[in-house]
Amino acid sequence: MRALSNVKFNEKRGIIEMGSSKQMRTFFNMAMAKKFMQTMLVADALNELQKAELTTSLREIYYRTKHTMGDSHENTFDDQSESDPVIEDLEVSLAALREEFHVRAENAGTIIGPVVFEDDGDKVDCAKLGKGGYSVPSIVEDEYLKIKKCTADFVLLIEKGTQWNRLAEDKFWKKYNCILLTGNGQPPRGVRRLARRLHEEKKLPVYVLVDNDPWGYYIYSVVKQGSINLAFESQRMAIPSAKFVGLSSADPERYDLPRNVGIKLNDKDIARAKELMNYAWFQKKEWQVEIKRMLTSGLKYELDALANKDFQYLTKTYLPKKLKEKDWLD
Repeated sequence: MRALSNVKFNEKRGIIEMGSSKQMRTFFNMAMAKKFMQTMLVADALNELQKAELTTSLREIYYRTKHTMGDSHENTFDDQSESDPVIEDLEVSLAALREEFHVRAENAGTIIGPVVFEDDGDKVDCAKLGKGGYSVPSIVEDEYLKIKKCTADFVLLIEKGTQWNRLAEDKFWKKYNCILLTGNGQPPRGVRRLARRLHEEKKLPVYVLVDNDPWGYYIYSVVKQGSINLAFESQRMAIPSAKFVGLSSADPERYDLPRNVGIKLNDKDIARAKELMNYAWFQKKEWQVEIKRMLTSGLKYELDALANKDFQYLTKTYLPKKLKEKDWLD
């Protein structure tokens, strides 16, 4: 069952996991017949994809399986919002990732730094791609993307592309021998899985840099513990030892950021922050203090606000100080 009621936080492993509750999908049941048929259609399409040794998109799976049944006006699928959850059902049922079914999404991440990949037989040296970096594929399993060489000391996973661009342009990765990785917001599965592979296979610590707001906190928690909606994938994507390097609610005072560069918390921000405080994985004293301090200030701060000090403040002062002093949240 892929429902919030069947999700739990494994404190020992530090990840969100699915519980043991199950459901059965039966063909000879009027309420389940259509969903049963849809499941078989998608499974057949994925099987076809495997045999042909091809990859395809979520969108193409939808169109491959859509048709009108017999002489009726009833479609197998009316919208992609029906076919996507079926793929997730099959991921859970078969204990596999959709990437292993050869299903990809849009490329939505970028990486730069001292790491060399082999992509479809081509060598990709991410230290020799100018300021643009390498576009992270949505399928990053070893079958498709091999990590041939990596001499980095850590991975810095950055929420925003604008900050990634600043760090890349200032050659932060070269000076601090690290890998810069971004998902341009909530990191997509390919970015999270690649960060996990670099952590697991190359033993690299992962530091997460996000905005000081409830949404930034949640992005960090998804990287660290996994996501509530996709709890079944946590064991292969979550990085329980990932550290939060900022932006912290203590940083505006610590780095003398004026209040006028802060943004007033709206009702949605406040409700989300209070919701986070109730999550089991945010119960640590340090995180309760962090979130309460933001709520008390009534302000949230974007990473971009650091430019108020200097355009290169992030790369020359803020991050070097954070890393040197090990000023992070766990």
